[in-house]
Amino acid sequence: MSAFRLVAPFEPTGDQPQAIEALCRSLAAGNRFQVLEGVTGSGKTYTMANVIARLGLPALVISHNKTLAAQLYGEFREFFPDNAVEYFVSYYDYYQPEAYIPQTDTYIEKDASINEEIERMRLSATNSLLSRRDVVIVASVSCIYGLGSPEDYEGMVVRVARGDEVDREQILARLVDIQYTRNDIAPSRGTFRVRGDVVEVYPPYGRNGIRIELDCDVVGAVSETDPLTGDRVREMDVAVISPARHFVMPEPKIKPAMARIVSELDESVTRFEREGKLLEAQRIHQRTMYDMEMIREIGYCSGIENYSRHLSGRSAGEPPATLLDYFGGEFLTIIDESHATLPQLRGMYNGDQARKQVLVDHGFRLPSAKDNRPLRMDEFMRKVGRVIFASATPGEDELSMAPVRVEQLIRPTGLTEPPVEVRPLENQVDDLMAEVKEHAARSERVLVTTLTKRTAEDLARYLREAGLRVEHIHSDMDALERVRVLRRLREGKFDCLVGINLLREGLDLPEVALVAILDADKEGFLRSERSLIQVAGRTARHLNGKVILYAAGVTDSMRRMLDATDRRRRIQTAYNAEHGITPRGVERALQEMHFAEEDAAGVEAMVVREAGGDYDVALVISEMEREMIEAADALEYERAAHLRDQIAELRHGTGTDGDAGRGTGPRPAGARSRKKPVTGARAGRSTRSSRGGG
Repeated sequence: MSAFRLVAPFEPTGDQPQAIEALCRSLAAGNRFQVLEGVTGSGKTYTMANVIARLGLPALVISHNKTLAAQLYGEFREFFPDNAVEYFVSYYDYYQPEAYIPQTDTYIEKDASINEEIERMRLSATNSLLSRRDVVIVASVSCIYGLGSPEDYEGMVVRVARGDEVDREQILARLVDIQYTRNDIAPSRGTFRVRGDVVEVYPPYGRNGIRIELDCDVVGAVSETDPLTGDRVREMDVAVISPARHFVMPEPKIKPAMARIVSELDESVTRFEREGKLLEAQRIHQRTMYDMEMIREIGYCSGIENYSRHLSGRSAGEPPATLLDYFGGEFLTIIDESHATLPQLRGMYNGDQARKQVLVDHGFRLPSAKDNRPLRMDEFMRKVGRVIFASATPGEDELSMAPVRVEQLIRPTGLTEPPVEVRPLENQVDDLMAEVKEHAARSERVLVTTLTKRTAEDLARYLREAGLRVEHIHSDMDALERVRVLRRLREGKFDCLVGINLLREGLDLPEVALVAILDADKEGFLRSERSLIQVAGRTARHLNGKVILYAAGVTDSMRRMLDATDRRRRIQTAYNAEHGITPRGVERALQEMHFAEEDAAGVEAMVVREAGGDYDVALVISEMEREMIEAADALEYERAAHLRDQIAELRHGTGTDGDAGRGTGPRPAGARSRKKPVTGARAGRSTRSSRGGG
């Protein structure tokens, strides 16, 4: 019997029952891969939840960005209130990776701000996986990055039961070994305090503390306590305290690991000296010996994960332990928006290796640092078991792997796919102007997509000069400004938005009734079948939505898109007629907006009050984080540093608490807002950051 209890105020409807049954039947038959092709608004998440509940296995749900992961996390928590639903994404508010630019002899030290709440949720995720099986983990692609050995992590767990004979000093020593620090003044997560024979521990993965009361070296009582009031929440027979960090090592493994690190250091120094690279030899020796001294004294150092191969005893090139290894048995993997998530999973490895190779070549890291890395795609596939690919437009990779393709095309709202018209290129601008005027008269919005930024700017300028209320948007604009433009469109401040790629996360515009695609016959990434369907979906929430393709002829991509949307529309229309459903549009209220001036940097922060959360601030930060990572991957570190500082200033001004998709509280104590200069590599050792990274 499944340990999952699905709670929902509705039953499966439309083609959800058939989709659930087909997926479960395929999984039971032993098929490893299956595709769920579900249109937007058809309830794919509810279908996934039903499959998880019926299968009864732990589940990993992977999303390609943090904002969508946060939305999925919230939905699954509602569906499984009695089970462990966890959230596992990168815990950085901002992250600038360690890097070196040989052309300018510039070393950029890793700089990061840890979101303490996200770190708590990551630790909670691994703690749940090691203690129970009714677990759903919603994760970003950070789940394929090295995390530390689950065997070492579980082996370092401290168990204290009522009636145990144990010395107080022994308990304190064990807590220090698993990276807890003593703080008798102001205890916080990851610390403990001692008051006579009472030891109070505050695990970083939980919200409450654990109180251990000793009576002559015998555990007299164990209880869970409120960290604010100190009141007992409940009595416990046994307390299980997991390590405060994922990267922990038992004492017997540290010395052999350090010997292997020093041996590799000697090889690297010898190689550099043989090649005449005396500076690099001195640099790697100084940096590595400093880290060894830190590990020897406190069992930890900044960047300890760069030595993870030696600490875990892995061979060169062997994949690191990741979140996937913590499942400890069979589990179900669901890859949401697989057409975007799979390419992202596939691309993580190469960018990481290119950056680290430069660090290794110039004596900043040992070659073994390259084994602190994300998984390659083949390694990822070997670690996961049964997989469901979920997308409205599944890619060729998923379809070629999966023998079973399940469709979910019916929306509970009754909305059909928008009708698509193909119109000639001749006089397309004049025709577009007439359409914009017609929709503006009905207070409806229009999206127009072009192929280049220059075209978007020129077309918007031309339409404005013709008297229309038009604005443009593209990636060269500040992320904050892009969100403000989208909000002005929803508020009716203008009627038409011109852009290139209008598929970015969070683009939910139910007021849009027309999508016009210029030069739709120019085959390529922006005019592929998948892109055309996704762009057309921007108007699928409007009752009167429609799509216009301006083209000289119908390409293969256009034909497949037209056939797919026509087929989906016929299926929904027939279902509506059979069940007497009247389609209704999606309505979503605009939140109240407030603007605040930043003092030092002059950053204008838009704070939108929505049910206790700062949704649009989170959207801005998520977009800026994406740009920062892209800049770092492209070795544009100065731009990445500038974006990092903007993110920090925005968080400081708005009180957003992290990258969970929605800011819900005060800025974490670990977050910093400062402009940190990059340093010349020959100027000496840079200030070392307080956290590990790669």
